Order: sequence, then structure tokens, then C-alpha cells
Amino acid sequence: MLGFAKRTLLFLAVNFLILITLSITFNLLGIGAYFGARGIDYRSLIIFCLVWGMGGAFISLALSRVMAKWMMGVVVIDPGTRDPALAGLVNTVHTLARAAGLPKMPEVGYYPSPEVNAFATGPTKSRALVAVSAGLLQRMDQAQLEGVLAHEIAHVANGDMVTMTLVQGVINALVMFLARVIAFFLANRGRDSESSSAPNYLVVLVLEMVLSFFGMIAVAAFSRYREYRADSGGASLAGREKMIAALEALRRTVEYADLTGKESMATLKISGKRRAGFNPFSTHPPLEDRIERLKLMA
Repeated sequence: MLGFAKRTLLFLAVNFLILITLSITFNLLGIGAYFGARGIDYRSLIIFCLVWGMGGAFISLALSRVMAKWMMGVVVIDPGTRDPALAGLVNTVHTLARAAGLPKMPEVGYYPSPEVNAFATGPTKSRALVAVSAGLLQRMDQAQLEGVLAHEIAHVANGDMVTMTLVQGVINALVMFLARVIAFFLANRGRDSESSSAPNYLVVLVLEMVLSFFGMIAVAAFSRYREYRADSGGASLAGREKMIAALEALRRTVEYADLTGKESMATLKISGKRRAGFNPFSTHPPLEDRIERLKLMA
């Protein structure tokens, strides 16, 4: 699996930065006065954390397509292009999108990287982006390419982008809530029960950073489940053999070539380097497991 740290540059890191920015802004403006002389106003704190935790996640979702184009250098392909290779790519994506019943054709693009990979992102099914690397276009045949693209279209059709945002929003809310509660009790250790003081906001920020780190484990677990679903959906759209062929090609690339030095910043990326042992931060299951599951499909 590719290193999770760079992966967060598109969704998790953007979401985290928004969360921290919101917290600092609210502190400077005095918003969220849920600490009183007698303790914590839990109802106000819960509402505050839910509203702004979910808000941070949806802001990062709204920016996902723009951030992908900017960070990855994605070139969106004009559907009317006369380049036969690019026209074929757009046609394949649109054919799969129609088969999946998408309400609007996604944007199709490519980015200049030697890695063999692809990703899908965007705020809704009607505003999605499917992009492939130059390395993937160079190294995969048509059947393998169809398997990869079907996997990405399945992500869009399954609503994984919005569902991922909802999961991240819940994690955000929990992080904000627990950070403030823990900081409050740390600030009031040894004080009498008749009075209390608000926690130091630097302590809250540090706790948010630590708790966000652990929250990524829950997000990664959901992401692994989502990948199995996208494989199944891709097999339904393009055929099981094409989906298996695509994953087999990715596995050979990972095993025999060091083409993943430049990490993609995508939330819905199809593959990554293999790691020894279980990695709780991996957003993708091992390719071997994914291939085996497809082979066992009825």
C-alpha cells in the first residue's frame, strides 16, 4: 500500500486543515461558548461539533475535484478531441457511465505520472472526475484499461465520495467533541466542583491532531470495504475477467517495477505498493485479496 501520509493531501489533509482552521477561527471570534462556571454545556457542544465537523468534511468534498486538478496536474480531455487514444479513453468512460446509470457524464482527464493508477473524485454523481495516469495509458491494454475505469465508475455510481464524506464528518465531530471534553477535565484537575475554567486552546488543538490521527484508522477501514464494493461493481460493468486482468496488471507493476515514487493525492485511487503485514492506515486491501475475491464471485 502506498504511504498514507501523502494520500491525505487531497481529502484527509484538506479536511484536517479545514477542521483546525475552523477551530482557531471560532476561538478567536469567541464562538462556541459551551464552558461555564459549573461545567460543560454538553448539548451545545454536541450540536457545535456536529455542525462544524460535518461542515469541514463537506467543504473538503466540494473542493475535491478542483484540488485534484491542481495537485495532480490533471488535464481534462475535450470530449470532441481528435486524438484517437484520448477519444477512446473518453468513449470508454462514457460507455461505462451510461451502463452504471450516472445522471451526467463525468469529466475525463489524465495526469503526467509514470505510476500505473487511476482515481475518481468529485462532490456528486453529476460532478465527478475520472482521471488516469500517463503510465497506466502506456502500460495497459484495452481490456485492462476497461477494468480499471469500471472500478472508478463504480465508485461514482456507489456514491462513495459522499458516503466517505459522511464518515469523515462523524469522525470530525467526535474528534472536536472528545478534544474539548478531555482538555476541559485536564484544565480542571484538582479544582473544587463549585467552579471551573475553560481549557487552554493550544491543548485542544494538540488533542485534535492526536485524535484525528486515530480517526484515520476508522476512515481507512471504511475505505477498504469500499474498494471491495467497487471491484464487484467494476466486474458487473466491464466483466469479471477484465476486472481481474486489471488488478493482475497492477500487481505485476507493483511487484516488478518501482513506479510509485510519486504518490497520487487521491481518495479513490485503485492501487498501491504492497506492505508486509496488516497496516491499519491502508485505504486499500492487498491486491492479492481483491483478486481472490473476484475469482470466487458467482
